[in-house]
Amino acid sequence: MSKRHAAVIGAGLGGLAVALRLATAGWRVTVCESGPAFGGKMNRWSAQGFTFDTGPSLITMPWVFSDLFAAAGARMEVHLDLARMEPLARYVFDDGTSFEYGSSIPQLLTTIKQIEPRDVDGFWRFLHLGARIFELSKETFFRRGAFEPPDAAAIRALRRMPLWHAWGNYHAVVAKHFRSPYLRQLYDRYPTYVGSSPYAAPATLAIIPYIELAFGGWYVRGGLYRIVQSLVDLCRAQGVEMRVNSRVASIVRDNGRIAGVTLGDGEILPADIVIMNGDTAAVPALLAQPGAKPLATAARSMSGFVMLLGVRRELPGVPHHSVYFSADYAREFGDLFERRIFPEDPTVYVNVPSRTDRSVVPGVGETVFIMANAPADDEPWTKARTAESTSRVLARLQRGGFPVVDDDIVVRDTWTPTRLASTYAAPGGAIYGTHSHGWRHAFMRPPNKDAKIAGLYYVGGSTHPGGGTPTVLMSAQITSDLIARYEKP
Repeated sequence: MSKRHAAVIGAGLGGLAVALRLATAGWRVTVCESGPAFGGKMNRWSAQGFTFDTGPSLITMPWVFSDLFAAAGARMEVHLDLARMEPLARYVFDDGTSFEYGSSIPQLLTTIKQIEPRDVDGFWRFLHLGARIFELSKETFFRRGAFEPPDAAAIRALRRMPLWHAWGNYHAVVAKHFRSPYLRQLYDRYPTYVGSSPYAAPATLAIIPYIELAFGGWYVRGGLYRIVQSLVDLCRAQGVEMRVNSRVASIVRDNGRIAGVTLGDGEILPADIVIMNGDTAAVPALLAQPGAKPLATAARSMSGFVMLLGVRRELPGVPHHSVYFSADYAREFGDLFERRIFPEDPTVYVNVPSRTDRSVVPGVGETVFIMANAPADDEPWTKARTAESTSRVLARLQRGGFPVVDDDIVVRDTWTPTRLASTYAAPGGAIYGTHSHGWRHAFMRPPNKDAKIAGLYYVGGSTHPGGGTPTVLMSAQITSDLIARYEKP
């Protein structure tokens, strides 16, 4: 009872990771999750023996996960069975062109030579650019809090910053490296991994395709929700109090410093520090600050329109991951960020984990996760809007040759931005908080330690260093380090 107490708001991946790190460092920790299950956007839905991950579908940089388990005295390999995805995905274009894209460089080079031989040199230069940005990020962005002064290692890394291309526009840099419209569209997709447009994001996001190629994309057998289950088990083993259906109504202060939180049922939970794992835009309202405003629509990352389909028959010709590209990528992102409408012709991502893992189906059939990017606006998704969006998604899949499964669907669940917004308290259903358009949004995200309120910290995709499962775990490491530095016993 003499231990200092930390209250974590939200049990998403970042909240679980920071809770585990603090508990192993000697803190008494309580995690308050407003929903009925842990995991936040990394969650699960099951019906009639079909099991779906409702959030991320693969992970990268597996050593970041391994480091977290090691911090708790555990081995990741004991808890998780990782399978490397090879190929990473099948890409299908509007004119019927398709090819497999993997992380095996020799195989990838063969594919590029078949598409556009002159792009082999551009591929190597683009990969080198991503590698240099990654090496810089390891010593700066990935391990230190926002706005912290650089140390000696960071200064050495900054001297090697690839200034010429890294400071430019992402799409423009892709276009400089590739002649093929297929390869341009393929590499333009990567900023969507952090909810952003390639036409507005900085070229430093070239780090994303490099990481995927260099370190692979990994699936967790049994579904990625196994990560959440393992972290919850480790938290409990470390004495963390895990609460579900415990909505935090307000953050309590005493003489300007954090004093705890008040729950929706009126219970006051005293705490020495509070860590916000929800969207940082919600904090002013929790603090009852005058004039608190929600995250502006123009600053929001993309949301998503998702269909989960349990199909009674197997689809042997369908890969684990595939992407069906729209005919006009620029128009699609104009719909998403300028006109704020669901695209007339959406690019559609399809994830069929049952092609790799038969444990997620009831013996036969397939689990089919279908997703298209959607604007994070406040316009309600009515039945009519949902039906029209469904029609557009299925039309794109039909044009791409995806098998018709209408008569074989056993279970179905649909997630709209409205549902994402209400379930995860995400403004407009924005999956990653703010987008990464321009340097301010990409590199000046809300810091992990509040600059004005002592004892208030942040973790997760809406804060530094940003969205994506490995970067959320990096956020937890950074936040834990800051707490160790500033919250002396």
